[in-house]
Amino acid sequence: MAERISILSVRMETEVLSRKDLGGSLPVENVQALASNNLKEIPPRYIRPEIEHEEVSMEDSLQIPVVDMSKLIGDPLGHGEELAKLHLACKDWGFFQLINHGVSEEVIEKIKSDTKEFFQLPLEEKKAYAQLPNHIEGYGQAFVVSEEQKLDWGDMLFLLSQPVSLRNLTFWPTLPTSFRETLDKYSVELQEVTKYLWKLICKNLGLNSEKLASMFEDGTQGLRMNYYPPCPQASRVMGLTPHSDAVGLTLLIQVNDVQGLQIKNNGKWVPIKPVPGALIVNIGDIIEVPQ
Repeated sequence: MAERISILSVRMETEVLSRKDLGGSLPVENVQALASNNLKEIPPRYIRPEIEHEEVSMEDSLQIPVVDMSKLIGDPLGHGEELAKLHLACKDWGFFQLINHGVSEEVIEKIKSDTKEFFQLPLEEKKAYAQLPNHIEGYGQAFVVSEEQKLDWGDMLFLLSQPVSLRNLTFWPTLPTSFRETLDKYSVELQEVTKYLWKLICKNLGLNSEKLASMFEDGTQGLRMNYYPPCPQASRVMGLTPHSDAVGLTLLIQVNDVQGLQIKNNGKWVPIKPVPGALIVNIGDIIEVPQ
């Protein structure tokens, strides 16, 4: 198992949250440091026996839909067809890959390189941005609430990025030196994509798109960067515990080409093959309508 890095932008609420609403996490051993010890066996807290009972799809043709943003924005002839494709993607999968989304390639490549450089820093330098007790922001792990629970094979950096008034620069890395500026540019561009997607999703649902989109304009956005180190027993660990996102929308990019994201569809886990340059979009619990 090679290292894998991903970046998530999450739009969390229709109103600005306070930090106490986000929960916290107990401090645990750094996984990247643990992996650097050339382990032959990994600690029991990372072993997930349930993996053996999960069914993974082997159908290469089974993939989440690809939606073209340019057809939704500037192509009158293709707009209706692409809008229908978006609707089916949200309804049948809750996921899709968004191409021609308008986020500049320069910004995406810069956030990738800066994120990779941050995780390559010595542990002591990264610890300068460590989570505080019972807080989720900063460098560490997410949602560790007991000394007994199983742990994810990965570390993360989580930051509140929008609105700007919520930013706590204590946790915003100054190395690499361009990181803060890069994070700001990326969060602003993703915010614009998110706003437009809201309107399109609302339109598909027959709702007042302008009114509902405006409700989310002042909501909370977070950025989460995940680092999954190489593991000698990769088939026995999880980089991230299976979950649904308790947010509005999640937009994800992979920093490198190592695949790892899986989505459950009709009882099977489907490995996702990222389209180069695409944003992977997840419909969160907040806007999912129960069947």
